[in-house]
Amino acid sequence: MNRLEAMSLFVRVAELQSFTAAALSLGLPKSSASQAVSQLEAHLKVQLLYRTTRKVQLTHDGQAYYERCREVLAELDELDSMFSQTSDLTGALRVDMPVSLARNFLVPRLPEFMNRHPGLEIELSCTDRRVDVVAEGFDCVIRVGALADSTLMMRQLGLMHMGNYASPAYLARHGEPKTLDDLKDHHLIHYALTLGSKPFGFEYRDGDEYRVVDMPGRITVNNTEAFSAAALAGLGILQSPRTGNRHHMAEGRLVEILPQYEAEPLPVSLVYPRRRHQARRVRAFMDWVSEIMRDYLD
Repeated sequence: MNRLEAMSLFVRVAELQSFTAAALSLGLPKSSASQAVSQLEAHLKVQLLYRTTRKVQLTHDGQAYYERCREVLAELDELDSMFSQTSDLTGALRVDMPVSLARNFLVPRLPEFMNRHPGLEIELSCTDRRVDVVAEGFDCVIRVGALADSTLMMRQLGLMHMGNYASPAYLARHGEPKTLDDLKDHHLIHYALTLGSKPFGFEYRDGDEYRVVDMPGRITVNNTEAFSAAALAGLGILQSPRTGNRHHMAEGRLVEILPQYEAEPLPVSLVYPRRRHQARRVRAFMDWVSEIMRDYLD
């Protein structure tokens, strides 16, 4: 096995955290995979992986080597396609996006992209937590909300405008609020990525500023699917993007309330590692996402 093959294998082991799974995905014996990485470590004179009976993990040196390997392999992939006259794209893409965005919009339209590029494979992570784009080996990530990591590249896709909703059953029990003062007699469904943190209140625009009304809530969730489900179950008032609630509104499962009090719109962005050369398949996917998100975002 040459150096590049060993590097590709090492990247696969690091991502799957298993020699067996990596070897199986590449059609190799497990012993060959383990031996190739051991030879790579001997050549580099560093330990790249911690090995246990259950899984393998990257060492500090292994993490740095993994990140550079991905860059080198991406550049080689770009070089191989530099003079190609065909539009065929091959290889694997690893992407991440919020659960609700994947379920409601992107996954239903993903066959368009896959049919256009049959040589591609996609590893799709759907989570509401903020993944580590570089450390976890993502080619690109769709993020909703403000961005803080300046080491990453960013392409803004648009804005999600917000609405206020409640189920007909909830409104039948508690009445429909008409003013901000009425909210003292209502419950808000709280959303917090970290349970136990101080929940955010009811946000609304006041002139050029956004203010918050503290509201009690009987449930706090850390997942957008549970967030929506709690509103549908009549557990309180929901503040969430309009685009994700259109079908609930059309089916009469949710009712919009207090339309004059809108929370601050959420920016939606594509985030990706800072690299000199971006693989063609990654650029193609990001361009496609940018195109189809025009139908979804304001």
